[in-house]
Amino acid sequence: MTTTIDAEQIATAIYTVNRHAKTAIDNKPLYDLKKKALLKMLAEEKATKVGLHFVRNPKNSQQQSSVLIQCADYYFHTIPVKEDFKNLPHLGHLDDTYRNPIRKMNLKTAKQLLTDYIGPQPSIRNSPKQSTVYSQRYAKPINNSSYKKSTSYLDR
Repeated sequence: MTTTIDAEQIATAIYTVNRHAKTAIDNKPLYDLKKKALLKMLAEEKATKVGLHFVRNPKNSQQQSSVLIQCADYYFHTIPVKEDFKNLPHLGHLDDTYRNPIRKMNLKTAKQLLTDYIGPQPSIRNSPKQSTVYSQRYAKPINNSSYKKSTSYLDR
C-alpha cells in the first residue's frame, strides 16, 4: 500500500512541476525533472505507456506525436523514442473532455520530492556572468602619480 501512496505523491509532484513549467520563463529544468521522474517510474513499473497522441500544435507544420504515460490517476505526455512508434498503438487526437485531477502541492515541495525520488544528479554550473567587462572597459584608471590637476584661467 505504501507504493500506491508513493506513486500518487510522485504523480502529484510531477503534475505540479508540469503545470508550473508551462508558464515558467526558464522551463527546461522543470521539464528535465519531469522527464527523469517519469523514466524512473516507468523503470520501476509504477507508470505505464498507454499509446501515442498527435501533438496539437506541431512545429514546422509537420505532424508529430507524443507518448501518453499513465501514472497513478494522472496522464502525462513525453517525447517518443523510435521504439515507441513500433510498440505502442496510436490513439489519434487528444481527448479534450478528459482533465487530470487537480491536487494542490507547493512547487518547492514538489521539486524536493522529485529530486529525492530520482536521486542526486550532477549539477551543471553556469559560467560566471561577464558583467565586470563593462566596468573594466569604461572605468578610468586612477594613477595618483600621473594625475595632473587641470588648470583654468581662473587659477592664475
